[in-house]
Amino acid sequence: MKLSGRNGLICSVALAAVMAAPVYVMVAQDAPPQQAEGGNRGRMGRGVNGEVVSVSGSSVTIKNERGETWNVITTDNTRMMKNRQPVKVADIKTGDGVMAMGVPDAEKHEVHAAMVVVIDAATVAEQKANLGKTYIVGKVTAIDEAKLTIERPDKVSQVIEADENTSFRRGGRGGTGMGAGGSGMGPRGGQGATSQQTEGESITLADIKVGDTVAGNGALKGATFVPKQLNVMTRPERRGPLTQPSTPPSTPPQ
Repeated sequence: MKLSGRNGLICSVALAAVMAAPVYVMVAQDAPPQQAEGGNRGRMGRGVNGEVVSVSGSSVTIKNERGETWNVITTDNTRMMKNRQPVKVADIKTGDGVMAMGVPDAEKHEVHAAMVVVIDAATVAEQKANLGKTYIVGKVTAIDEAKLTIERPDKVSQVIEADENTSFRRGGRGGTGMGAGGSGMGPRGGQGATSQQTEGESITLADIKVGDTVAGNGALKGATFVPKQLNVMTRPERRGPLTQPSTPPSTPPQ
């Protein structure tokens, strides 16, 4: 699977988990692999993400796909990136997508961010519009031969259908993330990385189970989305979730 920009694809999750919906996967393309997946947790902690509803001083208020609001608190030491370039809080606008890596306080609904990744509002809107049309992401809730029912991050249940041209993979370094406009989905590579580490393991449709989280690019054939490639997103042991408490792995495709 391929990414646009630096990755070639998300967000994973990107997140992942990534997942209001596609923004949670998309942001993974800007975050370093270990950080996007919850690795290096001592320094980065876990992530919260959502859509920006307001910005005030050094704080950003976001709303996730469950309608919960979180306050993202930044300091001079917070690393902030947008399109792989440093940005400031003042550059963040309402409607932008945000992933904040840190240690969330579930009671106060706030996180002191060590890193913030920003996706512009236009890209977030485009990803939402393309979900289920040029890419799919979500949890498998039912399987009927080649048809899979997917619960998307926006809580819409969609039936997709694999055909003879669909390929399947599991895992891969960095999982999957989304490129702008749904223009790419794929793994992060790196010097010294093996093909299986970056691209994941080749599997078959029979290896996909109810409860798996999948992401893939493809296209509509009539009214049915047919994936070109479908990736089962996995989380290595000892790595925390992409979002708090249960957002889809982010990882947004093509």
